[in-house]
Amino acid sequence: MSDQTETVAESPADVVRGLYVALSKGDVPGVLAKLAADVIVDEPNQLPYGGVHQGREVFVQAVLGAMMGYADVAITGAEVFEGPAGVIGTLTAHTTGEKFPLTMVEIHHVEDGTVRKIDVYTKNPNELAAFYARAEAGTR
Repeated sequence: MSDQTETVAESPADVVRGLYVALSKGDVPGVLAKLAADVIVDEPNQLPYGGVHQGREVFVQAVLGAMMGYADVAITGAEVFEGPAGVIGTLTAHTTGEKFPLTMVEIHHVEDGTVRKIDVYTKNPNELAAFYARAEAGTR
């Protein structure tokens, strides 16, 4: 009889699902646990936090910090496949209470149980950028 325990690796889809669960709960340590230390996140340039970001801490400060600084983020539905993942959610501005329906697709590259790269595509990045500008200014 062997004393070794067998570890079952998470599938890439399970890793991404875990990331979304952590995001939906605002669980920053849980988010960090699903990201590779040198994760690359490529957001649409039109957004206030747009561009290519590298590293977990940079992601938390530059992307999550900016997103959550302007609005409450609620993931109201997510489909995760062993291919591109579709995410639908609602942002609610802190300053005005305006709600913005968010539709986006994220392509996650998962290796060794962590997300190594996320390519983000939003349906309407210019409208999303305008929402953030209104939220920052406190206007509708």
